[in-house]
Amino acid sequence: MDLKIRGRVAMVAAASKGIGKGVARSLLAEGCRVSICARSEEDLKKASEALARETPGGEIRAWPCDVTKREDLEGWHAKTVEAFGPVEILVTNTGGPPAARFENLTEEQWRAGVESTLLNVVRLSRLVLPAMRERKWGRIVHLTSLVAKQPIDLLTISSTLRAGLSALTRTMASQFARDGVLVNAVLPGHVLTDRQVHLNEIRSREEGVSVEDYAARVQQTIPLGRYGEPGEIGNVVAFLCSERASYLTGVSLQVDGGVIQSTF
Repeated sequence: MDLKIRGRVAMVAAASKGIGKGVARSLLAEGCRVSICARSEEDLKKASEALARETPGGEIRAWPCDVTKREDLEGWHAKTVEAFGPVEILVTNTGGPPAARFENLTEEQWRAGVESTLLNVVRLSRLVLPAMRERKWGRIVHLTSLVAKQPIDLLTISSTLRAGLSALTRTMASQFARDGVLVNAVLPGHVLTDRQVHLNEIRSREEGVSVEDYAARVQQTIPLGRYGEPGEIGNVVAFLCSERASYLTGVSLQVDGGVIQSTF
């Protein structure tokens, strides 16, 4: 299926590894001109080189950027526009905030979580929306988490803020639909990334079992019986960014192998 987004300019945040990299790969495969960012210059260089090899002929640029810093986001956006032109697709993404239960979290950790998980989404969206609205075409996809619908005790800050991102997705979709800008969110489940490995290590220590045993138990809770792969999330995001999804906006779409039990 041709998603009809060849040549579209896309920004994908925190894309040096994991789901962000999977999204960038899927958009490149569809012919998008992709700009990625990450904090680590070394990881970013490796990722951009790997993505270029995997998608011959694909156009990719990479710039260091700390998504918690307003000036970094503004610089990344300006460089992308200079290299490719106005941004037509934005995929917001960030690493998860500290993993801890409520009583073990400081106010500073809450503030840092808001900066890294919520405000970066707001700031990036504000940067790209004027050009999208002017051109009457745009796609914004917020990468969040299954905890937006099914909170996890260990992920107190993430569960709180990801639920807020679903509300933001819904309100943005309503406000910008008449401008041709579609806004959706993707809620990945247990995907085999560094974040998942880190959480497995924490929980295995708490329960006094090996990481391997705990990982196996997690997969037993997934109806599909396995972890997801970053590319599987990337393919769904690419569809949401496409012309094929032209009547789909305001949705928080779970891509979780069947983990979330809620019908809403």
